[in-house]
Amino acid sequence: MSDSAPHRIAFLDWIRGLACVLMFQTHGYDSWLSESARHTALFRLSQLGGTLPAPLFLFATGISLALVTGRALQKGIAPGAASRKAMLRGAEIFGFGMLFRVQEFVLGRPSAPWTDLLRVDILNIIGIAIVLMGLTSWLAAPRARARRGAANAADAGEAVPRLRYFIFAIVVAALIALATPPLWTTHRPRWLPWYLESYINGVHNLGAPQPWLFPIFPWVAFAFAGLAFGFFVFSPRARAHQTAAFASAGVAGVGFAFFGCWFDARPSQLYAVYDFWHTSPNFFLIRVGVLLVIVFLAYAWCRWGFALKGFAPVMELGRTSLFVYWLHIEFVYGRFSILAKRSQNIPAATAGILLIFAAMVAVAAMRNRAKGRGLHALAFWRRPARVPA
Repeated sequence: MSDSAPHRIAFLDWIRGLACVLMFQTHGYDSWLSESARHTALFRLSQLGGTLPAPLFLFATGISLALVTGRALQKGIAPGAASRKAMLRGAEIFGFGMLFRVQEFVLGRPSAPWTDLLRVDILNIIGIAIVLMGLTSWLAAPRARARRGAANAADAGEAVPRLRYFIFAIVVAALIALATPPLWTTHRPRWLPWYLESYINGVHNLGAPQPWLFPIFPWVAFAFAGLAFGFFVFSPRARAHQTAAFASAGVAGVGFAFFGCWFDARPSQLYAVYDFWHTSPNFFLIRVGVLLVIVFLAYAWCRWGFALKGFAPVMELGRTSLFVYWLHIEFVYGRFSILAKRSQNIPAATAGILLIFAAMVAVAAMRNRAKGRGLHALAFWRRPARVPA
């Protein structure tokens, strides 16, 4: 199994890198294309591809947390301690998200409104998702094992209650997806201040939920779906039959997409207000199906393709996706945009996207080879952790 284990982990870097590539093209065309160029099939296709990066990032976050939590419990670490570490990491990511908003506000002065400081962005919601997944993992842990502690963990491989974690994650993902439509429409928490309600439904200060923001409902559901998948695919049985496990996930993804379309086509709907593209649980089910298919293809590419042979630009991006996201925004949307905004034709915007891609790959490769030096030194409060191969 040791020869194939790297492929099982490498797919995580690859799907994060794919999310970065899709993000570059979406942001680039959205920022730079002129009004006339925005009424083309290419732009519509670009925006359709733009529906994938956020779910991919959140899904990968859930998978990663399942991997880290499983390893911690296998080492005998108490569930409470493992969950607390996850929640602290989530708080750290949330802090980075708030720091990013401050940076954008400062660089956007004087035109940037102060309300942008409180905008619900993807980094904020990834941090909150990690906190909520850590809390859910703690609630899912058997209380008896928590009392026994690490010393009495008999078998490290079987000490992880993966089925409990899997079921809890599935239930939370389903509840978030099912609760989204009313929280956006008929049962909005209007009694909350807008900057708190925005974390529920993305209302911001605009009076109505905004589909371009990233509130808890429905986005955190993708992280919990990834958490469930992670506890499945990193289980001892799945590790013993890796290819079959990933292939079954791909087949399940096709089934999810089919059933999502089938449910959407039913003449009767559960909700008073039904918005397929933004709040529908059916669309969530379809997108989870697409994610599962992408995960299988990423695993296959990493195992049988050329992902691990020679220089792999997509994986370089995936290994430092947080930094790449932070950096590229300023050169696409920010004050230092490499092209004039809303004034480019398709060839010029495409050239800009290719330039951004090449620059971000170069920056990611240099940062990945820094091996803890440079910007990593700023995170002096974090103890460096060794991750097993």
